[in-house]
Amino acid sequence: MNAALLQATPSVVLPAPCPVITSERLMLRPHRLEDATAIAESLSDFKVARMLARVPQPYHRQDALDWLVSHASGALPDWMLAITAGDDRHIGMVSLESRPTRFGSNTWRLGYWLNRNHWDLGYMTEAVAATLEQFFRYLPDATISSGAFADNLASLNIQKKLGFRIVDANQVFSLARNRMVPHVETLLVPEDFHPTAAIRP
Repeated sequence: MNAALLQATPSVVLPAPCPVITSERLMLRPHRLEDATAIAESLSDFKVARMLARVPQPYHRQDALDWLVSHASGALPDWMLAITAGDDRHIGMVSLESRPTRFGSNTWRLGYWLNRNHWDLGYMTEAVAATLEQFFRYLPDATISSGAFADNLASLNIQKKLGFRIVDANQVFSLARNRMVPHVETLLVPEDFHPTAAIRP
């Protein structure tokens, strides 16, 4: 099964395996099965889930385990980083997934979310900036696509600070909201990435 998954993406230029990344206040690490309870606590919060396309409501620990079994194995080339803040407890995630897009085969999709108890502390900007900085060391020519629902101004602001530019607008189905929602598509090229400016007080 693992070999089949890797053979399905033969043209993908791979980064290093999912690393451990430390920033000023955070540690980002590969996921573990024991993260399931913390993930379920975060994603069962509708205010978090409503900003994500693929998270259903209600969201249970078994949903987290099902996701972890496929993503914590290391079989996929993607980076799926757990965000922790000092005590190694999972409080969010930053992901970079290889997805063929109209921007080319060397395009990676950035996603992220954070437990609501840790909002408004600058954690998300710090985590995404640290992840992208490490990622560009391995793939300096990679293009990063991302986006956010149009009513998620906090997420769009993070992307703007890091150098993403708006390239499109569309409608994306939200499982949590159970409807199509206006969505803004963004793109980051390496020369526009500004990690220091993004996390400066």
